[in-house]
Amino acid sequence: MAETRYLPVPESLVGERVDAGLARMLGLSRTKSAELLSTGSVALDGHTLGKSDRLADGILAVDIPDEREKVAEPSVPGGLVLVYEDEDLAVVDKPVGVAAHPSPGWVGPTVVGALASAGVQLSRSGPPERQGIVHRLDVGTSGLMVVAKSDAAYTALKRAFKERDVEKVYHAVVQGHPDPTEGTIDAPIGRHPTSDYRFAVVQGGKASITHYAVLEMFPAASLVEVHLETGRTHQIRVHMAAMRHPLAGDLTYGADPTLAQRLGLGRQWLHARELAFEHPTRGDAFRAVSDYPADLLAALEVLRA
Repeated sequence: MAETRYLPVPESLVGERVDAGLARMLGLSRTKSAELLSTGSVALDGHTLGKSDRLADGILAVDIPDEREKVAEPSVPGGLVLVYEDEDLAVVDKPVGVAAHPSPGWVGPTVVGALASAGVQLSRSGPPERQGIVHRLDVGTSGLMVVAKSDAAYTALKRAFKERDVEKVYHAVVQGHPDPTEGTIDAPIGRHPTSDYRFAVVQGGKASITHYAVLEMFPAASLVEVHLETGRTHQIRVHMAAMRHPLAGDLTYGADPTLAQRLGLGRQWLHARELAFEHPTRGDAFRAVSDYPADLLAALEVLRA
């Protein structure tokens, strides 16, 4: 059995190769997207597409086989998947519930600790508790992180993140339907005036820029792709909440607990989907893509049903 999904092509994907655009719209790997195209399972306004065709404005009809994504087995302690490693850096797929590095009050697993247990030696650059860490993901956010193994890589990657030369792509499910369906949120973020553990759009906060595009709409929510131009703490969560479209499951920022319960979410629906940068020592382009973890995929299936 196959399920047919009908997806409007976002303006931001018009002109992109179908295999790449379809992977983004459906949250699949590019390999799985190519498999669908090779079997004639994708059509645009009634015309069957191949992987080298280009997306145009219209409605995609995609026949999805009735099978669940296979979840990769962790390759290091703490549930992390080691996506890539060389002498300069490592890229990991971080599950929910794992912090980037040790911090006061946190007793759970960390990326730093898991890699140390696996024998992966990180750069000694940086504060002692977060050596090798060049950027972070929240404990409640899953997806891709890069860490530095050499001091040269640490310096180059820290500079690249500071100068916004790293492409960070997230997928999120938000409540409701953002209007417009594509846009930029340019609003400063700082500490919430009454809650120390939260952040908010505040006058005098740090400049924060988020670009978003709706990929798929459901009766009560939307799947959006987010490109971060800046990297403030909780940036996506704060900006989408400020638009009155909090992330599904994000009770800290005003999400509906009833929807979270219906979707089986114990955290915000947010995944660091893609990471792209220039290799810090070789200079060639590097890109990694992460499939959705089981809990987020299950929530999507409920919405699509």
